[in-house]
Order: sequence, then structure tokens, then C-alpha cells
Amino acid sequence: MTRQFVIVKADVSVDWSGADPNYRVYVNNELFAERTWVWREQYLEEFLQIWAGPGKYELRWELVPPACGTIEVKNVRIAEGPLNSR
Repeated sequence: MTRQFVIVKADVSVDWSGADPNYRVYVNNELFAERTWVWREQYLEEFLQIWAGPGKYELRWELVPPACGTIEVKNVRIAEGPLNSR
């Protein structure tokens, strides 16, 4: 299977209290990234660079316990990649 390069963008925001929370991004249940959220009342445009075979992939964002808050992901889109992956 031929791999293809795709950039996925998503708008991520976290409403939290206490210590800076960590969040994780999974691609098909595989840990892809872990980051610390340090912003207040802002969102982050997340870029995921994926090199994989064509197909559908499940993307999931979640806060890492013991984080106190909620994570919201909007506007997930293909920013770069073959037309057939859009």
C-alpha cells in the first residue's frame, strides 16, 4: 500500500482550572501526540502531519487525568494532501 502525506488541522480549546492540563491526540487508537495546554480563553490550531496509507482514520483528543476541565475540537479538516483523501 502506498503511503500518502496529509496535514490535518483542527481548532482545539480547553476550559480548565488548576494546574496546566495535558492532552493527547490519538490516530486510530495509537498515541500520536501529547501536549501541555497553557493558554486561557484562546484556541489552538492543531496541525497533525500524517504519513500513512489511504483510508479513513479516527482522530481523538482527550485530557490526561487528573486534568480538571473539558476539551473541545472543532473544524477538523484536511489542509494538505491528495484530493481523494478529502
